Amino acid sequence: RAKQLYLARGNARAQQGSVAVEADELIAFYRPNAASENEIFRIDAIGNVRIVSDEEVAHSDKAVYDIDNGLLVMTGDRIQLDTAKDTIVARDSMEYYETRRLAVARGDAIAIRNDRRVRADVLTAHFDDGGKKAEIKRIEALGNVLVSTPTDIVRAEKGNYDPVRGIATVTGNVKITRGDTQLNGERAEVNLETGESRLLSSSPGTRVRGLFLPKSK
Repeated sequence: RAKQLYLARGNARAQQGSVAVEADELIAFYRPNAASENEIFRIDAIGNVRIVSDEEVAHSDKAVYDIDNGLLVMTGDRIQLDTAKDTIVARDSMEYYETRRLAVARGDAIAIRNDRRVRADVLTAHFDDGGKKAEIKRIEALGNVLVSTPTDIVRAEKGNYDPVRGIATVTGNVKITRGDTQLNGERAEVNLETGESRLLSSSPGTRVRGLFLPKSK
């Protein structure tokens, strides 16, 4: 009581509204509200963390849920957020902002939908505000961006990915590799549905460059 917290160990679960937090250990911090009732404003989860809502399921080793600001921060060896159509995985941390409807995955982050994959140092996923189910409408990629199709490997510094259309636009030191063939430029458009990649010049007067090696007999 002096520390104003609840401590639950062993298959612990806390729920507020449609969001439930489960873990080996939960620490819930509370304070008196205007009605002099105890109000939980933060939950720390440790060990086998699982956060469940009507639309998403998240897993991590540790998590801090800031109820006041609607912010969930997950850390640990394996961090994963699953929606009905998408999976986002991060190595270092993942932040989920409820009111802003976005998730930020840091450290070798990967966005997966079916057989499509976009990888970067940091991925920021923006969720659609409309509809009953959570759906990612746009993903921003920053740092060591890697987009893969059945035929091409595309590398760049930055990117924007529309998972609904399957279109990724990447910029900055772009390299498209297909077998022994490589194209270099500053901007490219990759269609993950068709596997087609288009290398574009960044400004008038600039050219794209390519190295084409014929197949040997």
